[in-house]
Formats: sequence, C-alpha cells, structure tokens
Amino acid sequence: MTASLEQLRRCHFAVDLGAARTRVYVKGTGLVVDQPSAAAVNTRTGALIAVGELAEKMTGRTPHYIRVVRPVSGGTVVDIEMAQRMLRHLLGDKMRRALRRKPILRAAACTPHDADPLAQRAAIETLVGLGVRKVELVDTLIAAAIGCGLPVEQPEATMIMVCGAAATQVAVLSLGSIVTAERLPVGGEAVDQAIVQHLRHEHELILPSQSVRPLQLALSGNGLTAQGPASTEIHGRDVATGLARSVQVDTAAVRDAIQAPLTAILDGIGKVLRACPPDLVADLADRGIMMVGGSALLPGLDQMLRQATGMPVHIAERPDVCAVQGLGAMLEGRITPLALDPLGT
Repeated sequence: MTASLEQLRRCHFAVDLGAARTRVYVKGTGLVVDQPSAAAVNTRTGALIAVGELAEKMTGRTPHYIRVVRPVSGGTVVDIEMAQRMLRHLLGDKMRRALRRKPILRAAACTPHDADPLAQRAAIETLVGLGVRKVELVDTLIAAAIGCGLPVEQPEATMIMVCGAAATQVAVLSLGSIVTAERLPVGGEAVDQAIVQHLRHEHELILPSQSVRPLQLALSGNGLTAQGPASTEIHGRDVATGLARSVQVDTAAVRDAIQAPLTAILDGIGKVLRACPPDLVADLADRGIMMVGGSALLPGLDQMLRQATGMPVHIAERPDVCAVQGLGAMLEGRITPLALDPLGT
C-alpha cells in the first residue's frame, strides 16, 4: 500500500479508473459513479457529446465526425485531459460543488500493481485537474482484497486474482502487504478477441462491436465446462457479402480457441505460488483463491482454475466493485491495522 491508513482516512473521495468502467466513491455517501470509461467527442468542434453508458452505446454507430474514445487503457490513464473531462461530467455539477467546499480536497486512487512512475503521475494529474490538492495511491490488489472482505491485515495468507478487462493481477497478501504478485497483460478483452478471431477464421463471420459481449453469447449455459450446450447461434455480418448471417457455433471449438489467454493466467498463478514462502502456500491450500473484477464472471473460469490448481476458488459477491469498495472502507476508517507493539528489552 503506497498510502497509510491514516492518510486515506483524511481523503474525501476515491476513484477507480479502469479500462472498462470508472467508479467513484464519496466519503459518507457511497458509490456515486459506476459508468463505462468512454467519451464521445465531436472532432470538428472538440465538444464532448456523451460520457459513460450513452457513449458506450454510440461505439461503432456514429458519423465520421464523432469519435468514441477511451482515456484509460490497461488501468493507466493515456489521455489525461479527456479523463478529466469525463470525470467532471460523470460526477455532475452538484457533487463537484459539494467536493469543492472542502478546504483541502483529498482523493485516493487505485493503481495497477507495479505501475511505473509515469502511470502513477498520470493518475495524480487527472485528479489534480479536478481541484484535488492531495492524491493518495493504493495498489489495486490491496484495495480489492479489502473490498471483498479478505483478512488482509492478519498474519495469514490470502490469494487474490483481479480479473480486469485489459490485464489480470494475481497476488498473495499477508500482514497488509503484497508478498508476491504478477501482472499479466491478459484480460477479458483478450478472451473476447480470441472468440472474435475464431468466428472470423472458421465461419467467416464478423461480430458487431455492440454484440452484447461475444463471450456471453458463445459461452451461454455452463460456459467453459463440457456440460454446456453443444452449439449456440451467433448473429453477425458475412465477411464476403457484407450481409447479415447467422451460424451455429460449436462451443467445444470456442473453448479451444480461448485456451491460449487462459493458459497465460494459469502460468501466472503458478509463478506466484512458486515464489511464495511454503508456510503461506500451506494456508492457501485451505483458503484458496478469491476472484474479483468484471472478468471474474467469465462462465466456468472458476471451475477451470479449481481443476488446474487443486485449490478452492471463490468469486466475490460483487466482484466488479470490490476495488472501489475497498477504497471506500479505508476512507471511512473501517479497516483496523494489526497492532505490532515493540517488545521491551
């Protein structure tokens, strides 16, 4: 954790800027923003047309002079000015006026594990542009672990896997700190892309960008497991003719197509466990892995991890908002650090 709990208690709001969604928690109020990280811009005038869900719906459906942009990629702000404009509109005038009444406005923000100084600076600059005077940074892994109720501050091992849209982060935590962790450039988008490429190569079908997540369409039922439906119908556009067409897709073939990105996640888990002290690994044999993040709801992923690791695998109650809820718990002072009193000599 970059910031101390005492510093975080003085913060007034917290922001989780993700590649897929942006979430804002205001102290004393709760979660006030949970919207897609997207903004629609008029390229002729530079005016902001829409943000959040409306901008997301406009993706792939706009005239040439309207562009839908995503200012966050892989958990890192890549367009600071656009991220600031998006946050201003998502918060709304009333909430921004209430926050500006604070004498010294303080905020907390999630950053991916091992984020480089430029990525940390981008997150700070984004919030400073909103009038924040002091920004505290918190590792996403620790925030998510607190948000899903893991005993992070105790001298026992907890393993968490944050499944994001652009990356997957795996860590073993103990005594409020990260013992060992890995950040893998594979997330829900990579799995979706594997399915899109499979349908294009095998069935000459192009899926629209607004296709209600191709993953959920192709892996309905029990998803990645063999007990799921043998085939499912997919609607898209024919590569050659450009006309609308429907095909029956073999879900077993889809499972094979997404094995490559999922294998990378399994390799990352193995690497974390190999670098972990034996005593902590023994704890994990009983407690298992906690999955959080929007992509944790990938159908059948938890069962695949159980079979591959032989460990219990759990999905958080609300996996998509665990990180921002963890930040909120720290802001509200609901986390009590373990007191380590020095022994007298």
